This record gives sequence, structure tokens and C-alpha cells, in this order.
Amino acid sequence: MKGVVLAAGLGKNLYPLTLVLNKQLLTVYDKPMIYYPLNTLALAGIKDILLVCAPKDVHIFKRLLGNGSKFNIHLSYTVQKKPLGPVNAFAMAKKFIGDDACALMFGDNIFYGKGLVNKLKIAAKNATKHNKMTMFCYPVKDPKRFGIVQLDKHNNPIKIIEKPKKPKSNLCVTGLYFYPPHVTKHLPKIQLSKRNEYEITSLNNIYVANKQAEAILLTKGYTWFDAGTFESLLKSSQFVGSQRKRSN
Repeated sequence: MKGVVLAAGLGKNLYPLTLVLNKQLLTVYDKPMIYYPLNTLALAGIKDILLVCAPKDVHIFKRLLGNGSKFNIHLSYTVQKKPLGPVNAFAMAKKFIGDDACALMFGDNIFYGKGLVNKLKIAAKNATKHNKMTMFCYPVKDPKRFGIVQLDKHNNPIKIIEKPKKPKSNLCVTGLYFYPPHVTKHLPKIQLSKRNEYEITSLNNIYVANKQAEAILLTKGYTWFDAGTFESLLKSSQFVGSQRKRSN
């Protein structure tokens, strides 16, 4: 199974910091943000990982991460020349993925929870053994800001709506997805959204419509951060710092 981490965005919500430094290179407590998604994929048992970067950042990531050997993974790199959204960035990994199952993770997502490893392995098995995609969902206080999933009474996804004006749930679809083999065949089907991006929600809704989607709920005992704003970057740093102190 392959892993893909997206780290090519402009990080506009963190201007002016990200005018000179990629968002995923900012510090979350005591480590660069990019360490966290790489660690999450490694916990899922994924060792072959591709990092999708902007052209100006590749040499910095290579200097920081190298070939991944110090993290016990094999890391390679590719570029997204224009910031046209996550599906466009994902398409840069088409050759790398081939016909394999893969996990896709946004480079600013941070997950914590004692049972996380088990849930990651369930998602990997869904992709490799059961031909299903898996999304990780987390309850949020401001659902109008996120892609929100509606579930049936059996917790099966019915539909995902990006930034709904009238949310039908508070379950945000986080930036971690496990896809079965041949996911790249769906990428040409995705059309530009009103935000002039190729949205990951559009890709995920293909699996929802085909009844090939599973939702893993991260509720009590789990924490998720989308560390792409000043507030969430501060909160994630404070949380990670408190966890470090508890474990010492």
C-alpha cells in the first residue's frame, strides 16, 4: 500500500508566515508540522510515501527529510506546479500509486488517540481486502467551515457536502483517506468547483454514491487538528506539548 502526503498549498490562512515558508514546515510544539502526517501513515504500516510539494519547496523538504530512512520509511517527491486543489495534487502521484491501494493525507492534519493505530489498520484493510475507501470523521463546533458527512442509522455515508450553509450533521471529514486500488481512474471525472479547485469531496462522493465508502468516527478519546490557521496551529502546539509532558 502506498502513501501520499499533500504539502503544496499556499497556506493563505497563515499569511504572512507562509509567504516565505511552507505551512508544513512551521513548528507544532517541537517538530515541523510535516512530521505528524508522515508518522500517522507509518503507524498504518505504510512505508512507501510520496510528498507532493510546490516547486519552490522541494529542496527544503529534501534537506529536512531526505529519503525518509531516519523515519524508517522510503520517501520520494513530486511537484504540483499550480495550486489547483487536492485532487489535482493527488493526480501528480498517479505514476507512483499505479494500481495499488493508497492512503492520502493532508500535510497539516494531526491526529491523537490511543486506539488510532487499530483504526488505521482497519482502514488499510478496507482498502486492500474489501475494495472500499475509508474517511476519518470528527465532530466539530463550526461545521459550515468543513466538508460535512451525513450518515444513515448504520453510520454509512449518504453524502458529503463541502462547507454546507445548513449542515445536517457536525461530522467533519478530516484530511485522511484510504482508497482501494485504481483510485486514479476516477480523477479525470472531477470538475473544477466554484472555488476554482478540484475538490477532494467530489472524489469521495463517487465512492459514497457507489456504496464503497466507510466512515470511521473519531469521537471520545480522540483529537484532530487541521493546523492551517493561527488558532488551530496554537491549539495543536499546546495539545502536543501537554501530551509530551504527560509522557515524561
